[in-house]
Order: sequence, then structure tokens, then C-alpha cells
Amino acid sequence: MRRFTRRNFCMLILGIVTYVFDIVTDIWTAYIHLSEKHYIWCALTAGFVLLSGVTIQIFSYSWFLDDEDPGGTGGASCSDCSKVLCKVAVVHCCQCGIFMRYWFAVQYGYQAAIKHCAVVKNSSSDEDDIHKSAVTQATDLCMLRLFETYLESAPQIILQSYILLHSEKRTLIQYAAIVTSFCSISWSTMDYHQSLRKSLPDKKRILWGFPACSYLLYKLFTISSWILSLTLLADVVLWATPILMAILWILGTVWACLQYTTFCTSKLLEYFYRMVVGIILIFTFFNIKGQKTKKHISVYYLFRMLGTTTILCLYWYTKPLCSESAYFPAVSITVVLTLGLGIICLILYYGFLHPNVTDREQPFDVVDGLLDKKKSRREHFLQY
Repeated sequence: MRRFTRRNFCMLILGIVTYVFDIVTDIWTAYIHLSEKHYIWCALTAGFVLLSGVTIQIFSYSWFLDDEDPGGTGGASCSDCSKVLCKVAVVHCCQCGIFMRYWFAVQYGYQAAIKHCAVVKNSSSDEDDIHKSAVTQATDLCMLRLFETYLESAPQIILQSYILLHSEKRTLIQYAAIVTSFCSISWSTMDYHQSLRKSLPDKKRILWGFPACSYLLYKLFTISSWILSLTLLADVVLWATPILMAILWILGTVWACLQYTTFCTSKLLEYFYRMVVGIILIFTFFNIKGQKTKKHISVYYLFRMLGTTTILCLYWYTKPLCSESAYFPAVSITVVLTLGLGIICLILYYGFLHPNVTDREQPFDVVDGLLDKKKSRREHFLQY
């Protein structure tokens, strides 16, 4: 059985810090826009926070309902479980469900990684259960953070970057909001990547070092390049970016529906999940079905390169004066360089460093969309 280590506990604590700091900077940024009477910017900034918050509360509460022992009641009676679920529902309505999960994760994580860290061999079944609970709680949090990342952090970077381009008065908190959003994307992606495989007993773990770094850089570079491209497109025609994102969201949602995902126990929630997957696919590729995705990922990033090139050419053609300014060459070089480096890291990871390259008995990742309903939701979630 895979154990919850001190490194995992430290990653859990850092995850809490990055999440809180990301939310605080976004709310502070929204307040600054409000104080400067930029009501649209304030509404959009706060809207992204609210959208991601509501989404993760919905999924978090539904997972409490799906779990056999919601809230750690320890096999209590039905009436006691109902009381616990009512309290859990109130906490989620107050947008604090994720903090409840962090509290449970810290409790189990402390017991597994700190209190019982000396027990390595001949561990009892109770101690194994503690490690299993810690890993499970941490993985659920990573899945929720992944939703928060692509529903709040990624759109927030596009919005705040556009505002910086057109704002004469720039504040430190605006830069902080962008930096913390990038940090949130990086951390949640890496933490999710590690935690999901740790929670699946039949999966080989990703080695720290070059394999983990190559995966992180692949995601970070390709996402950063696309976010900068969408920001430039908004600078050309303001409504072009939301229209393009809406089209990509529809295509991503339709694709998720065609894959017949089975992540949720409720049909209505499953459709909502597919809509969220459509938003995630705007920014990056994930394997949403248990199958080989070489062709799919190749087509995805081929269109990504085509779209990036088109946006750069469109910006140069429609805004020749701006394209001669100092920031455009720097931004365009950054866009091309990060996309190229991201593709290189992608090839390195999937071609040489992915665990399945050496594990021939696992020809592809067991992911979202499998038909075995007895498996946990983590085996039906997005893969990499």
C-alpha cells in the first residue's frame, strides 16, 4: 500500500497556502477595480472567483453524498449521518466546503505522515487505513483544485493581463494576481499529477526530478503561450477572445459527451462535469477516456500552433503601430518560445519519461470514462 509521506504533507500545506493567497489576491483586485469605478472589471474578476467556488462546492458536496462514511462519521446511524450531511451542506452553501476537506486532509495527513511516520514495516490495518484516508482526501482536493485552476486562475490571467495593457495606473496587486494565478496553475497541476497516481494502486508513480519537471514545464509552457495569445487577440478585438473561448468550450463539451464519461453518479451532474471538462480543454489537453490519445493530442496541439500563429499574424496586420512597440516583439517571442518548449517537453515526457513507456503491461492510462462502476471516482477522472 502506498503511504502518505512527509513530502505529501508538506505539499498539502503549501496547497492550502497557494489556494488562500490566490483567492485573497483576486478578491483584493476586484475591490481595487470597484474603488476605481471599473465595475465591469470588478464583476468579471469576482465572477470568475464565484464560478469556480460554486463549481467546487457542488462537486465536493456530491462526493460527500457518494462516500459511504460522509464527514468521517465512523459508521454512525442514518439519523446521525443525515445531521452530518445537513451540516456539511450548510458549510458548502457558505463556500467553505473546500476548507472542510482541507481540515480532514490535514488531520489524516498529520496522523499518517507525522504521528505514525516511524511505523514503516509490519504496520497494522488501522494505520494502513489512515494512510489510505490521507491519500484519498488529498486526491479529492487535487481534483477540486484542478477545477479551480481552469475555471478561475486561467481566465483571471487573461483578464488581468488585458487590463494591464490598457491601464495607465497599474498597481502591485494586479501583478500579484497574475503571478499567483500562474503559481496556482503550476502547483495544482503538479500536485494533481502526483496525487492521482498515488491514489491508484495499479499505477506507477511519477519519479521526482526530470520526469515530473518535464510534465510540469509541458503544461506550464503550453498554457502560458495560449493565455498570452488570447490576451493579444482581446487587444485586437475585445469580443473575439470570449467568442473564440465559447466556440472552443462548445467543441470541448461535445467531445466530452461523445466520450460517454461516467465520472458522476447523477446524470445531471455528469452533464455539468462534461461542461467543466469543456472549459478545461480550452486551455490544455487531458485524456478524458481510457484509450491511447496519441492522435488526439497531436491534433489538439496542431490546432493550437495554428491558432497561435493566426493570432500573431492578425495582431501584426491589424495593429502595425502596436506591433512596432517594445512589448509586442517581447510578447510574441515569449509566445512562440514557450509553445515550442512546451511541445518539446510534451514529446520528451510521453515519448521517454512517462511511466507507461517502461510499464508495457499498462498500454494506456485508466481514466475517466471506464465502465466499471465499482471503481472509485479517481479512476474515472481526467488523466494526463
